[in-house]
This record gives sequence, C-alpha cells and structure tokens, in this order.
Amino acid sequence: MTITRPDDEHVEAPVAPPPLGRNRNYNILWSSQLFSELGFELAMIGIPLLIIAHSGSPLQMGLASSVLAAVKMLAALPAGVVADRWNRRRVMLVCEGLRALCMGSLALALALGHYSFWHVMVVIVLEGVLGSVFEPAEHAAVPQVVPEAQLPAALARNAARPFVATLVGPAAAGFLFTVHPLSPFLTTAVMLALSFGALIMLRLPPRRAPAPGPASEAGAGPRPGTGGSAENSGGIMVGVRWILGNPVIRDTMVWMMAVNLVFNALLVIILVLSGEDDVDPGEMGMMMAFLGAGGLLGALCASKLYEALRPRVLVLGFAVVATGATALMAVVPTGLALGALLGVAGFLAPPANTAVMAYQLTVAPDELRGRLSSVAAFCSGGAGALGPLAGGLLMTWGGEGRTAVLVCAGAFAAVAAVSMLSPSLRRFPSVLEPLDD
Repeated sequence: MTITRPDDEHVEAPVAPPPLGRNRNYNILWSSQLFSELGFELAMIGIPLLIIAHSGSPLQMGLASSVLAAVKMLAALPAGVVADRWNRRRVMLVCEGLRALCMGSLALALALGHYSFWHVMVVIVLEGVLGSVFEPAEHAAVPQVVPEAQLPAALARNAARPFVATLVGPAAAGFLFTVHPLSPFLTTAVMLALSFGALIMLRLPPRRAPAPGPASEAGAGPRPGTGGSAENSGGIMVGVRWILGNPVIRDTMVWMMAVNLVFNALLVIILVLSGEDDVDPGEMGMMMAFLGAGGLLGALCASKLYEALRPRVLVLGFAVVATGATALMAVVPTGLALGALLGVAGFLAPPANTAVMAYQLTVAPDELRGRLSSVAAFCSGGAGALGPLAGGLLMTWGGEGRTAVLVCAGAFAAVAAVSMLSPSLRRFPSVLEPLDD
C-alpha cells in the first residue's frame, strides 16, 4: 500500500504479516509433523506388541527400545549438520519417504506371514536415524516460514503436537493391533506418506546469507563472525562452540537437561510407587492421561502466557511450581490425586519451553539453527534416557518410595535455586516483539 503525503512523497507502509491460521507454509509444516508424530507413536506401541505376540521375549523388547534410543542419540549431532548444509525441505522429504517405505515393508512382510525380529530391528534403526535427521531440519525451518514476532505463538502450537500424538497414538495402536497385527504399521506408513505429501506442497523461502560481523543482542552473546562459509562447511563443533560462547543459550541448555532428568526419574518413581500400592492399571493410565492433558492445556495457553508474562517468569516459575507439586506428591495418596499433581507440573512445561526455544531460534543465525536443534535434542535425549535409570536407582537404594519423591522435589528446588542465581536465567531476555497472532 502506498501513502501519498502533501509534498508528493510516496512511502511504503509496512504490511502486517497474516496470522498463523492463514500462514500456508506454517500450516503445511505443522500438519506434516503431526502426521509424522502420530505415525511414530503408533509404531512405538505396535512394535512391542508385535514382539510380545511372536516371541514374548522381554530381552528382545528391551533390545529394541535400547537400540532405538542409542541410534537416535548417535544420529542427533550429525543430523544438525545435515539440516544446516542441505536444503531442509529435501532433507525432510527424503526422511519421510524412506520412513514410509520402511514401515510399509514391515506391514507387507506381516501380510505375507513373514515375521523376522531382525527385520524389525532394521526398521527400528532406520526409523531412529531418519527421525533424528528430520527433526532439526523441521525445527530450523520454522523461522523460515514464520515472522519473528509470531515465533513464540508458532512454537506454542508446535508444543501441542506431541501431546495430541501421545493422547491419541497409544490407544489407536492397541485397537489397530487387535484388528490385525499389521494394522499399526500400515497406518504408520499411511501417516508418513501423508506427511511426505504435505511437504511436497511446502515452499521454504530462500535462506539468508550469514550476517557479516558480530550481531549480539543484550545478553545474547556473539553471533558467528564474518566466516559465514566456515559456519556452513564446519561440523558439529562449530555449533557446540557457538553454544558454549553464548551464556544464555548455554545455561538454558543445562536447564533443559536438568529438568528432563528429574522429570523422567519422577515418572518412573511414581509408576513403581503406584504398583506397590496396588493401583489399578486403568487408574494408572488415567494418571498418565492427566499429565498429557496438563501438557496439552499448557501448550494451548503458552502463547497467551508468553504475552502476559516475561520469559524469565515462565522459565523460573516452572521449576518453582514443579518443586511444590512434587513435594505434594510425597504426601497425597497414589491414584488420581497424584495424577492431577502431575498435570499441574506438566502445565507450565510447554510455556517455559516456548520461551527458551523462541529465544534460541531467534538469536541463532540460520546457518547454525540445525546444529543448535541437534545439540539440544542430544542433551535432552541423554537426560531423558538417564532419568529412568536415576529413578530406578533411587527406588532401589533410597528405600521408601515417598522418600524418592522428596528427593526429586529437592532436585527441582535445586534447579530453581541455581536458575535464580544464574545471571543469564535470572535476567532471561526477550528479543521478540509483541505477538501478532
């Protein structure tokens, strides 16, 4: 739109970006990832059920789970380099296409009556590698299709996807498996094919050339210098050095690791404690559903909370609320009351993650966003894998389960205290304009 002044000067008025609901490329990217996550949840429930049905071997089940976790961690770091060096849309297309073929091959083998544990293991390895490569490419693509001012709202909507998949996927996988053992894998292949089809329609804007010279924000730390080509051609250590040189991102990375470690330990402790108290399996399922519902509600409210509260309030507030909720878990009876407290603790997790990720993706230059995402996935995944082990050790060595819950409350309190003492987290900055959602 052109505005004419009395002196005949013509000024181009800024055009407001469309709301996220009318952002074609963002909606395509969001839908594609939703199909992908639904497919993953179906497969991750279907595979243990398939192994139980054919061999009933706990060793094979444990091996499958451990191999998937190990492969995802090993592939996470090089995946970020791939996302930064190559066309991200093509990377996502290749990953989703190959994942669909892998799951389709498993469904076809079952349809022909040919079950092989080693076939299952090959599918698991490829799923772990391809899924790990897909994720940083998708994360790094979000700022390419969403204006900076709308990034927190976009990340908040993204945070709702895993909770939707977690609430729908396991129940759907169990139902489909009872219909026919190949059904979860055929449905997963269809979901991944839909994800592939959506990505075909995606149009990513051209990536910006690296900005010359340091472009640091207040408290943000330096961006990479003039060596833009070096950042593109360098390996994962370029991203690691940039993270270590940025106090805010470095400290938030440690914060994410600590929170994931304690929360995953707490979940194991609660499940064991509920089993010792003879809680009905259906009620235990409802307890976990409270956690999913709390997280989903938090994700739906995340963008509004980001607008209403400072990012540092969300980051510090999560640790404080988690401390109080976990301390109460040590005294309330197991069952629905404890599940409700899990939901309270999970409610603030998506808003806090939205604040952290919005800052990270805004400050990080485009040529390093994939590596930033992969390092975060590696650290969070490692903490998530160690959490259940820590919870098991606490239950084994700590004696009474309520004591182990109090230890987790103390760990959350330590996270809150360290966060308040950390200058970068205590003054956690916001580099974004007010949301225009």
